[in-house]
This record gives sequence, C-alpha cells and structure tokens, in this order.
Amino acid sequence: MIRMICTIAVLSLATPVVADDVTDTLNSAIEAYEQGDIGYALEEIAFATQLLQAMKSGTLTTLLPAAQNGWTREIDEDEGRSLGMMGGTGAVANYAKNGETFRVQIVADSPMIAAFAGMFGNAAMLASMGKIERVGREKFVNQNGELTGVVGGRILIQASGGETADMIAHLETMDFKALAGFGS
Repeated sequence: MIRMICTIAVLSLATPVVADDVTDTLNSAIEAYEQGDIGYALEEIAFATQLLQAMKSGTLTTLLPAAQNGWTREIDEDEGRSLGMMGGTGAVANYAKNGETFRVQIVADSPMIAAFAGMFGNAAMLASMGKIERVGREKFVNQNGELTGVVGGRILIQASGGETADMIAHLETMDFKALAGFGS
C-alpha cells in the first residue's frame, strides 16, 4: 500500500501544474492516506482509476470506423462505458443510412477476450464458428450476419445489425495496426 501511495505521489509531482479531476482525486487519496483514512484513500484511488479508464475509452473511440459516404455515425458513450465495466475499455458507434443501421463495438484488454482470442488462433475452430470474412489482414467470423474479430490477441471488434457488405466496408477503413498498439 505504501509503495502504491508513493507511486501516486511521484506521478502527481510529474504531472503538469494545471489541476484536473485525476490529479485532484490522487491528491485527495494521498491526503486521506496521510490522515490514516485508508478506506477513503482506496475509494479515491478507485475513482481515479475510473477517470483514467474513461480517458482511455475516449482514445479508443477515435479508432472506430468513420462513417462512409452517405452514412452517419453516432458514438454511444454510455454503451462504451458499460462495456468497460466488464473489465478493460470499450467504445461503440451506431451507423445509419436511409433507414439501414448497424453497430460497431470495440472492447480492449478485457479478461474475457483472452480465452476468446485463443479460438481465433485456431483455424479449424474458427471455421467451425461460422464463415470467415477477410477484412484487410484480419479475420472476422460471420455468424448469422454478426462479424466478430480479435486484433492483436486483446482487442475484440464486433459489427452487427446490418448488411455484411456495409459493415465490412466500414471495418476496412479501420487502422488495425493502431488498434493493436492501443494502450501500449
């Protein structure tokens, strides 16, 4: 615990002088610790972690596909946060054009993805799950119109609710290399 508080103290000293919610919360955790209120210090550390996860989620949102010609894109921040509740970071966008809609969601670094990622490394297992769709160098499984892929062994991408061709056209615009390096 002392090592964690010292790390937080060093990080807070290394941050810019301009205060923000994260540094304020970390400073509050340090103050609570110094006053012997370990419970409150832990609450503040947990809250600072939530704030940092939200910031990371905002970065993940930038890696969602842009709306293609004639389509609109709406970021669903609430759904993205709820995906993050499973552990990890999430981002969701809904796409629409002339009454057609579909959704793309990304979940990064969730413990549940690790087991799922193993299946994507096994070609026989992958083929048994559904039709394989290639999107650039990435493989997606098409299960009844829902496309699912794993990038870098830790980033889950799902596209659902629309025509396969439309979803693939959007997925093809994604920077999978940047996505694989997300958070590194």
